[in-house]
Amino acid sequence: MSTHAVAQPEPRPSDEPELTQSGGPVDAGSIDEPAHSDPVVRGFSEAIGGPVGEHAVRPARSRQGGSRFWTPVRVVLALACLMLSLHWVQKSPCRDGAWGSDLPQYKHFCYTDVLALYYAEGLADGKVPYADHAVEYPVLTGAFMGALGLPVHAYATTHPGVNQAEHFYDLNALVLGALGVATVAAILALRRRRPWDAAMFALSPALFVSATVNWDLLAVALSTFFLYFWARRRPALAGLMLGLATAAKFYPLLLLGALFVLALRTARWRDFVTTLSTALISWVAVNAPVAILYPAAWREFFHLNSARGIDWGTIWYIGEHFPLGGGRYGLAPFQWLNRQAEHGVLNVLYLLLFVIACAGILVLALGAPRRPRLAQLAFLIVAAFLVTGKVWSQQYVLWLLPLAILARPRWGAFLAWQFAEVAYFVAFYGELMNASGREVFPEWVFVLASVFRLVTVCVMIAFVVRDIMRPQADAVRRTYADDPDGGEFDGAPDVYGARRPVRAAPAGAGAA
Repeated sequence: MSTHAVAQPEPRPSDEPELTQSGGPVDAGSIDEPAHSDPVVRGFSEAIGGPVGEHAVRPARSRQGGSRFWTPVRVVLALACLMLSLHWVQKSPCRDGAWGSDLPQYKHFCYTDVLALYYAEGLADGKVPYADHAVEYPVLTGAFMGALGLPVHAYATTHPGVNQAEHFYDLNALVLGALGVATVAAILALRRRRPWDAAMFALSPALFVSATVNWDLLAVALSTFFLYFWARRRPALAGLMLGLATAAKFYPLLLLGALFVLALRTARWRDFVTTLSTALISWVAVNAPVAILYPAAWREFFHLNSARGIDWGTIWYIGEHFPLGGGRYGLAPFQWLNRQAEHGVLNVLYLLLFVIACAGILVLALGAPRRPRLAQLAFLIVAAFLVTGKVWSQQYVLWLLPLAILARPRWGAFLAWQFAEVAYFVAFYGELMNASGREVFPEWVFVLASVFRLVTVCVMIAFVVRDIMRPQADAVRRTYADDPDGGEFDGAPDVYGARRPVRAAPAGAGAA
């Protein structure tokens, strides 16, 4: 008999109550209320009279007898629409594409690659991505750009006087905004008992400033759909979403590492293999036509990433520009590394650090007293990739947002991290002004903002690690019996790794 068969748990009778981590029953109809469960939200609620009382009546019906309209789900979706609309307003000074020598795109904090690359990638001239021009992005993102850009160009050629830039940006903002709302909807579907967790995404300051800086919301939405289908035990659809996400940006490939670790600990490989194979097939199906017909253009993305040097805001940039006093900046080893970028030394070093970080995550996952949740491992892997990487663009915060919320839905550390991201966003535009010959502040200000962002992400990592080692303090496991995102792994017994008993945490533990 196979190990997989031995590891199958006995089915729970339908009348047997589901238990929380602390041993108490989980109410299938209960909805987590952050004003009671999260100290930060509870503190804010004091400004309007404090949390709803334990004995307060929570009406499920309106006075007219029908279901009330403003449910938590609808409130959160409305907040997401509002935030993305405000983002469009924030970017509107740049919509016309009239970026002259006065640098309005930096002064108004409204620069976006969507407009810059509409011209740089030849879309404004009707060039087809890859066929007529080597695009610097993976195939699905290039196809997305072409699918929106070429019709705008065709329309502009038949309607003289039309501002192509405005039409292209507005169309992108509309589609990317819809993908952002769809991401919120997927988080809501993953957290039916914790709908207010999705408000962390909907109200995220990082979403407000970064939603359409690039096309990352395409990959973010597809990655979240992958998590949704995996949680619903649809491994083939999960693999399809993961393959498409990886065809849009390469980072979703890292999520397979989280699945691998959980499959290793539970010895359940069937759904993992199905997801992996489907992801590979869908990725090849998207990439093969371009790779075969336009091989040089297809390789451009890989070439640019391998030849790219130290980028703004990374740990490597901090070392290269570390203030030494007296107007001097930069530690010699990091400056040497940047000069060696074309020889691959930097690539080898940052990949080595990332592999070491992944090895540490593997040891953590196998040694934890209880199997980590999928979102916890996914967040740690992607965060480690950003912390050790040579590129950390401002919009990459969108990669972490849904994973951080699903991994640790606590407002305290989350808000500190978001504040750091906004501070970095502002400092980054000052740095762009500096690079354009108009000094706004000394270099150490941007370095400090980069350090602040790095530290807050590391604090988030530390809190997730703490929740893994103390699963009784995990906010999600106080609401669900095990892992609502786990799919095949949810409720599965461990075959490999630590299986020590877990004690309940005192009330309020892990509240930061």
